[in-house]
Amino acid sequence: MKRRDILLGLALLPQLIQQATAKSVASSNFAKLKGLRIWSAPDSTRLVLDLSRPVKHQVFPLTNPDRLVIDLQDCQWSASLPNPAKSYINQIRFGVRQKRDLRLVLDLNQTVQPRSIALRPSGEYGHRLLIELKNAEKKQKPLTAQQYEQPGKLRDVVVAIDAGHGGEDPGAIGGKGSREKHVTLAIAKALATEINRRRGMKAVLIRKSDYYIPLRKRVTLARKARADLFISIHADAFKDKRARGASVFALSRRGASSEQARWLAKQENSSDLIGGVSLDDKDQVLASVLLDLSQNESIRQSMDLASGVLGKLGRVGRLHSKKVGQAGFAVLKSPDIPSILVETGFITNPTEEKNLNSRNHRAKIAKAIASGFDQYLQRNPIAGTRLAAPTATRSQYVVSGGDTLSGIAVKYRVSIASLKRHNKLRSDRLRVGQVLRIP
Repeated sequence: MKRRDILLGLALLPQLIQQATAKSVASSNFAKLKGLRIWSAPDSTRLVLDLSRPVKHQVFPLTNPDRLVIDLQDCQWSASLPNPAKSYINQIRFGVRQKRDLRLVLDLNQTVQPRSIALRPSGEYGHRLLIELKNAEKKQKPLTAQQYEQPGKLRDVVVAIDAGHGGEDPGAIGGKGSREKHVTLAIAKALATEINRRRGMKAVLIRKSDYYIPLRKRVTLARKARADLFISIHADAFKDKRARGASVFALSRRGASSEQARWLAKQENSSDLIGGVSLDDKDQVLASVLLDLSQNESIRQSMDLASGVLGKLGRVGRLHSKKVGQAGFAVLKSPDIPSILVETGFITNPTEEKNLNSRNHRAKIAKAIASGFDQYLQRNPIAGTRLAAPTATRSQYVVSGGDTLSGIAVKYRVSIASLKRHNKLRSDRLRVGQVLRIP
C-alpha cells in the first residue's frame, strides 16, 4: 500500500468512526421484537409479542383474503416464527417499512375481531404486546326449549372445575421446572372423571387445555354452564419455600384470615396482569358482587363446602392449615354459586412438587375433593336435582357390562354391605341384565 493511501486513510478515520458510532446509536434507539408466542382457546387466539421496551403500534384488518397487519414503530426483528397450528392464523410474515418500522402480516383462516393490549413487565415477563383475535363469525345461539329447566324434570348437580392459570400465565414454577398450569389441569381432569362417575352429578371444565382465561370470564363461564358449585384448583408457591400442605379457601368480604391467605389472594388476583386482560367489563362484575344478601349466603355455603373438602384432603396428606382460609379471591366472587379455591400443595416444596407430578397422587387428591362434595350435597341437597329426589326415583338399577358392586355403591352413595343385604347377594359377582334394588 502506498504511503499516500495510508495517510488518506488516517485522515478519514475520525469520519469513519463517527459514521459507525452514529449507526450504532441509531440501532440502539430501535426496540427489539425478541419473541412471539401463540395461545389458542376455543373462541379466540392470542399472539404475544415480547419487546425490549414499549413501542407505538397500529393494528388493522384486511379482507379478500382475511389478514391482520401489525405495525411496530422503530422496531427491529430479533425473534423466530412460532408454529400457528390450531389457531386462527395460517401464516406469519414480516418486513421493514420506511427503514424504521417493523410490519407483521397475519394470514388468517377466518374473519376476526382484533384487540391489542400493551402489557407492562410482570412475573417472568418483560414488556409485551398482546394481540387478541376473537371469532367475528360466532354468534350466541339462542336457548331452545330443551335447554331450560322443565318443571318436574330432575337434573344433575353441575360442578364447574377451574384449572388455575394457563397459556401465557404459567402460575408458580417448581424447582424442577414444573409449571402450576399443567398440574392444575391434570388434577381438574382427574376430578372431572371422579365427579362424572357419580350418579346425579356432572362436571364442567372451565379450561380444557393450555390457554388463559381471565378471572372474571371463569366466573361467567361457570354461570353459563348453570353450575351449582364451583372449585378453582391451584398448586401455588409461598414466599417461604418451606411451606407445604394443602389448603382450602372461600371468599372473604372483610379481609384475609391470615398472612398466607392475603399473599395468595394477591398472587392469584394479579394473574390477569400476566395473562393480559382488558378491564372494560368490570362494571358488570362489580354490579353482581354488590348483591350483598346473595353473596353472604353464598359465602356461608362455600365455607360449609370448603370445610368438607379440607377434612377429606387431610386424609391424603399434610394440611398447611386445619382451618378454612378466607380472602378476596376474584375468581370466587360469584354471588349465587358456592365457590372454593383449593391449594393442592406447594409446587416450590421439592417433596410436594414430586407428588403433584404423580398421577397416583393426583388421583387421590381428586377422590378426596369429590368425597368432600358428596358430604356437602348430603347435608345440602339442591332442589330439583336427582340427588335431592326421593329414594323411590332410584329404586332399582340394571347391571351392564363392566359394572362392579363397588362402582354401583359409589354411584348411588350407599355401602357395598347394604347393597348385598338389600339384594340378598352372597358374593360381589354380578351378571349383565341383573336388576339390583337400591337401598
